Amino acid sequence: MSTSSKTKKPAPKKAAPKKVTAKSLPKTKTTPLKKANASTQSKAGNLTANSFIEAMQLLVSEAELKKIQRYFKSGEGQYGEGDVFMGVRMGEVFTLAKAYIQMPLKEVEKLLESDIHEIRAGAVSIMDFQARDKKTPGARKKELFDLYIRRHDRINNWDLVDRSAQFVVGAWLFDKPRTLLYKLAKSKNVWERRTAITSTAFFLRQGETDDTFKIAELLLKDEHDLIHKAAGGWIRQAGRQDQPRLLAFLDKYAASMPRTMLRYAIEHLSPAQKKNYMSK
Repeated sequence: MSTSSKTKKPAPKKAAPKKVTAKSLPKTKTTPLKKANASTQSKAGNLTANSFIEAMQLLVSEAELKKIQRYFKSGEGQYGEGDVFMGVRMGEVFTLAKAYIQMPLKEVEKLLESDIHEIRAGAVSIMDFQARDKKTPGARKKELFDLYIRRHDRINNWDLVDRSAQFVVGAWLFDKPRTLLYKLAKSKNVWERRTAITSTAFFLRQGETDDTFKIAELLLKDEHDLIHKAAGGWIRQAGRQDQPRLLAFLDKYAASMPRTMLRYAIEHLSPAQKKNYMSK
């Protein structure tokens, strides 16, 4: 048989995108992000995870990194154990995220995959901006909600939850059954429990306090300080709308609830009321 025809060479495989780690980031002084530059990137349609990360790298500051490492507890045995930081101010992360508000969700998920905390913060900020936008269609808001719940393993610090749960999760569930929040409140994962109470903040915006108090009640025996703070803080906010409900909650649970939760909950009460509840 003739073998004169040439065998076609297989097409070269595309290189897989490099995973961003702390070691891969360049050491550089802070370079302020120019709004015009971010705007130009978004208008050009370069709304990719790689483009976002490249823009983020221009904002790295060694001084900011030292501040962040003191602020977040990421040491062995601490709540953020293993979290890696690059040293970018959160205000700059939010500004950059707003410029990338139209980023496709498949690219957002790539950001969530990053080991770098600020890059994941950028991801949840983009999700939050999309969820808040009145022009965002319902189908996309559902996709945002699904992405949040499906990749909760990457939304794994208190600030990431607080930055996105209210509008990505709470707003989506507002006119729907809220049983998922009660399931999350019983989760073994501290960040899922924080999502449960933080998501009710959207309900408070609409004048509804019931779920906030009910979920806080489920968290009364929680052992984690970050849950005590969140639950206490949100029932305090609920009490601004319905103080009798807050006082009834405190009358019933002040003696047994965690002290941090109690202190957060009574912050807006009178000195006499504070003294009364702290003495229980």
